[in-house]
Amino acid sequence: MTAAPQPEDHHAAVIYNPIKVDLAKLEAHVAEAEAAAGWGTTQWYSTSVEDAGQSVTKTALDQGAAVVLAAGGDGTVRAVAEALRDSGVPIALIPSGTGNLLARNLELTLTDQAASISAAFTGIDRQIDLGIAEIKRADGTSEEHAFLVMAGLGLDAKMIALTNPKLKKAVGWLAYIDAGVRALPDLKPVKLRFSIDGAPERTTSVHTIIVGNCGALPGGILLMPEAKPDDGVLDIAALKPSGPFGWVKVWNKVAWENGVLRKSALGRSIIDLTTDVKDVLYATGKDLRMTVEQPQEFQLDGDEFGEAKSVHAWVDPGALTVKVPA
Repeated sequence: MTAAPQPEDHHAAVIYNPIKVDLAKLEAHVAEAEAAAGWGTTQWYSTSVEDAGQSVTKTALDQGAAVVLAAGGDGTVRAVAEALRDSGVPIALIPSGTGNLLARNLELTLTDQAASISAAFTGIDRQIDLGIAEIKRADGTSEEHAFLVMAGLGLDAKMIALTNPKLKKAVGWLAYIDAGVRALPDLKPVKLRFSIDGAPERTTSVHTIIVGNCGALPGGILLMPEAKPDDGVLDIAALKPSGPFGWVKVWNKVAWENGVLRKSALGRSIIDLTTDVKDVLYATGKDLRMTVEQPQEFQLDGDEFGEAKSVHAWVDPGALTVKVPA
């Protein structure tokens, strides 16, 4: 059944990464969904080395797009979302990368492209939060970016910076394990000062600190079990492995407790009986400020963003509208 036709200027826009997508297949699916919904002609915009998606998304908004389809990896989705922040125009996710982090956390399909595209034209709107990070460099310059899933400073960002792009293309997220092994020889605790929600500043040493809008990673890893993308707060995890078995305790906490035991009532009761692991610390807040003793690698949604001397991260509640299946 064909939907009632929309006004002629009622159209979608597709922001696509030409390296990540099969353009002919994508165009065919969009044309079919567009016709079935009775929409006007979809506008197409390619990302580039110079523009990860922010500028072309702003152009799509200026041209009156009613929904913006992001077809690419996590970097494309993050860039499109950054430009759509607080606009009210929804983003539709067309998973095309290796991580597909936001789609995973929203429990959207990762493999059915036609269904993802159909949801862009016929789905319903869901409001989620955006994380915002102001990154200050050692030279005094600063820049502000949005993140959808997680921002990280320390080991996780160093892993991403060391990830082999060819290996990532071949084996996907497993390439991060290879990068992690190569990062370990240089691994030292990061000394930092931090403040959550304006509280008095404190000092600590961690191997990595992660700020999350969502909690799940590829491979069934639930790093932040309480994180929700629409709860108006950010979840913070600090990894502080100590002793010869520190990293074993971290892995047990993240992969076994969070990823397996929390999924059943019996498992949760077992967690309640165990001693908290001091090697993984959790907190929540709407605003986090942290300054490191020495500049550290920083990442947003799996993309490296260079070295940061300080970071101010906060939540923008309900700042992004996402199209999900009706």
